Amino acid sequence: MDTLNILYLVASVLIFASIMTTTLSARLGVPLLLFFLGVGMLAGEEGVLGIQFAEYNLANFIGQAALACILLDGGLRTSLQSFRVGLKPAVTLASWGVLATVFALGLFATWLLNIDWRLGLLMAAIVGSTDAAAVFSLLRNGGVKLNDRVQSTLEIESGANDPLAILLVTVMIAFNLDPASQTVGDILLTLVGQIGIGLIVGVLSGWALSKLLPKVHLAEGMYAILIMSAGFVVFSATNLLGGSGFLAVYLAGVVIGNTKVRATEHVLRVMDSFAWLSQAVLFVVLGLLVVPSSMLEVWHYSLIIFLFLLFVARPFAVFSSLLPFGFAMREIGFISWVGLRGAVPITLAIIPVMMAVPGADLAFNITFGVVILSLLAQGATIPFMARLFKVWVPTNAEPKAEHEIWVGDQANITLYEFEVKNGAFAIGRHPKNLSSKFSSSEIKLFALVRNERRVAVNEDTTLKVGDIVWYALAGDYAASIAKIFNNSATQYQKNSEFYGDWLLSPHVRIADLPFYNLATCSQQQSKLANNRFGKSVANAIDVLTVPPDAVGLSGIDDELIATLTEAKDMTVEEFMLSHFKTEPVKGDEVRLNDAWSLIVRDVSTKGQLRGIGLKNLQRSSTPKTGAA
Repeated sequence: MDTLNILYLVASVLIFASIMTTTLSARLGVPLLLFFLGVGMLAGEEGVLGIQFAEYNLANFIGQAALACILLDGGLRTSLQSFRVGLKPAVTLASWGVLATVFALGLFATWLLNIDWRLGLLMAAIVGSTDAAAVFSLLRNGGVKLNDRVQSTLEIESGANDPLAILLVTVMIAFNLDPASQTVGDILLTLVGQIGIGLIVGVLSGWALSKLLPKVHLAEGMYAILIMSAGFVVFSATNLLGGSGFLAVYLAGVVIGNTKVRATEHVLRVMDSFAWLSQAVLFVVLGLLVVPSSMLEVWHYSLIIFLFLLFVARPFAVFSSLLPFGFAMREIGFISWVGLRGAVPITLAIIPVMMAVPGADLAFNITFGVVILSLLAQGATIPFMARLFKVWVPTNAEPKAEHEIWVGDQANITLYEFEVKNGAFAIGRHPKNLSSKFSSSEIKLFALVRNERRVAVNEDTTLKVGDIVWYALAGDYAASIAKIFNNSATQYQKNSEFYGDWLLSPHVRIADLPFYNLATCSQQQSKLANNRFGKSVANAIDVLTVPPDAVGLSGIDDELIATLTEAKDMTVEEFMLSHFKTEPVKGDEVRLNDAWSLIVRDVSTKGQLRGIGLKNLQRSSTPKTGAA
């Protein structure tokens, strides 16, 4: 009994310590997954507690279960909108991208370590895929908002590339143990089975569960357990059928998560806890499994292989995969950099050790070193690299938090939390009378919190900096109200620096743009003093703020005149879409010349442009670090 209690105590302390150390993650700029690994290594046989843990079978069991839970949670949070912009390139990355990475890295590892080519390709297959746990965690909590194309591609790739990676590892293990047992036909049949069965079971089971859940009435706390248990049924059943359980559980989560009913919407926070617990347990166990001295013996090989993966193999795979889809070079560069390795490679590295493949220990230790380097070098630099490659977009005005209260199976009321910031328009105003644009029937005050206490609202109540206000909204007004509570000047400056000073309707003609008249007049050497904006422009353009020196001939040259003249009868939307080779997202830019550009500000769920920024590059300042 004492042994059991000691086991409970040690396991609980390790998880508790792992969670507590995450508070240092934001301060130090180190991915919190590394803290989980660090706690496990400190508790291991060469650490403080000296726990001897070499249970590879148990670690593999925990790893498979944890990854299934993480992928289910990731699928529940993936909108179908992301599939519109990222599905095709992500699938290419998850197939050809993995193969290109494995073959390039495998040949290099074989040469570097002077080992048999089969072991070299096995090592490459283990680290050939990106990791869903690391990608979901670091991209969604990385402190910077990426454009939808880049974020969707990375997330879908990480959720879809496991089948091929697992297949390659399985094939290469067989080649190392019994080369005669594998034929090209067997390999192709296995690949088709993994992807095909995983795809069919995942989509069908997700659809069936989405239809079942509205008909099941349970206590609120039971829905999350029901969804998670159903996810594990999908995962294990798909594996038994010869498909990819990881792909199936991810797709089932996507289908369920995009069905808005009581049973799916309010469980996300609970599932988030399950996912974080899975990550903590998984990385602590993997940390216990490694022997630091053995890893340090080959650290130089880990470093060289990681550098080759980062600067050669991954860029080659990404470039060859994404270039046909019209990705910009800066997007390709960022996606190449953020090829995060995490729990999946370590979990895959356990399998050869369990099967006694010659050289498996070397592969495991090198893989562990590559993962640590990846989390340090790539995970910790996501915000910096996003700005360097210019794939970030300004965060929209958003409420501080929101909470849904379901009053029926398909009916809910959403409460939004807003905080009064310094310089906000809301300061000094009554919480029920924020703006004449909103009526009392559309906005219902729920609570006003000041100094951590609820305040009774009367006729004389006015808002102060730091106040927390909760509203129930009848319409889609959250973003508009957030602008009133945020520092509007700061928000405008961020948007202005990124999108430009003018907001254009996508339906305005090129001939009605303000600088089109300027350009043609300049060509005719006419004065512009009395004709800066024509009547047609005034009707078509919303001039947010026009600095005194903003309108003029600056940057108007023959290139701009030729571009505008050629497309003068097109709408701005038609003109921009003619330049895009892929689905448009916020932040996409069409350069008119070195001084002027058009930038997508908003896109509908169907891919239609809803707002376009007009930017004078010669007077726009460089975005400051940290502004996103």
